Amino acid sequence: MLSTESLQKIDREIAKYPPGQRQSAVMAALAIAQEELGWLPSEAIEFVGNYLEMTPIAAYEVANFYNMYNLKPVGKHKLTVCTNLPCMLSGGVDAAEYLKSKLGIEFNETTPDGKFTLKEGECMGACGDAPVMLVDNHRMCCCMQPEQIDKLLSELE
Repeated sequence: MLSTESLQKIDREIAKYPPGQRQSAVMAALAIAQEELGWLPSEAIEFVGNYLEMTPIAAYEVANFYNMYNLKPVGKHKLTVCTNLPCMLSGGVDAAEYLKSKLGIEFNETTPDGKFTLKEGECMGACGDAPVMLVDNHRMCCCMQPEQIDKLLSELE
C-alpha cells in the first residue's frame, strides 16, 4: 500500500522506541502515509495499524482524534483556522468568516477548483498572536487580518 521509501521512513520512526513499542510511532506513521497518499483512506489506516502490530481501530482512533489527519481528500492547500476561545476573542471567528466568504465555502469544504479546503482547528499554542491559521499542517500564520489573509491566498495561488 505504501512505497518502500515511506516504509523506510516509518521504520526509522519505529526505531526511536524500545522493542515491543512499535505502536508508539503511530502518529508519525500516519503522517508519512498521508504525505504519500494526500489523505488517509481507511485502507491506509488499517495498513498502518497492522504494520505497527496494533489493532486497526486503534490507529483509526488516533487518525480521527487529531485534525492534522485528513480522513477524506482535501484541496491542494488545507487552511485550518483556530477558533478556540483565545483566538475567537481575538478575531479568529472574523478571520474564519472572511475566509469563508472569500473562498465561497464553509468549514470542511473544498473550493470547486480543488485549491483550498477550510478546516476549524483547536488551540495551536500561539494565543498571543491570534488569530492563528495553519497552512498544510506545517506553516503557522499569525495575526491573520483580512490583508494578511489576502496576501496568503494570492501567495498560495
